[in-house]
Amino acid sequence: MSSIRLFILDALARHGEMHGHQLRLLAEQEHVHLWTDISVGALYGAIKRLAAEGLLAEVRTEREGSYPERQVYGITGAGRTSLVELQQGALEQVVLKPDPFDLALCRPDPDRLDGLADAVAHRLQTLQALLLDVERANERARPYLSLSETHALLHREHRLRAEIEWHQGLITALPDVVADERARALTPDPLPTAAHPKDLTHD
Repeated sequence: MSSIRLFILDALARHGEMHGHQLRLLAEQEHVHLWTDISVGALYGAIKRLAAEGLLAEVRTEREGSYPERQVYGITGAGRTSLVELQQGALEQVVLKPDPFDLALCRPDPDRLDGLADAVAHRLQTLQALLLDVERANERARPYLSLSETHALLHREHRLRAEIEWHQGLITALPDVVADERARALTPDPLPTAAHPKDLTHD
């Protein structure tokens, strides 16, 4: 699921024809970089890709004052069809991306196990600070938000709180985790062996 494609197609469907700078201003006004995975700077490249796929069409060029000419785009029929699919897919699809931390936690350096507690404590502090920043930003934005936007921003708060709770539980369990890893380091798992071709055949 591509959030940036959804944002661009929806913006043009809602607001009509726009050039890239107008889309960027809209994204900055809505602070999408704070509550989505959209990079505002990536909008221009995404617009060109959507146009190349026939989901956007070049409508005209505009010049404002001494600024260079800007290409204005409109959404096509194919773009509206794609927008419906993207909206429905985003509502139905659950996205929980793997965190590289989990792999690092399961594959720690045996010689640096004493530093694991500090690393997790630092992550916890970072998450707590991020939650505080998000709560403050959401409180400032609340008067200007629709109900759906309010719930979207609260979603991030709830996810951060869940992350904080998980890290707090991990810190409590770390002495046992470290002891287990020390024991495992003394008896490493054997390497897997390749199956012989005849073992892969079936009668």
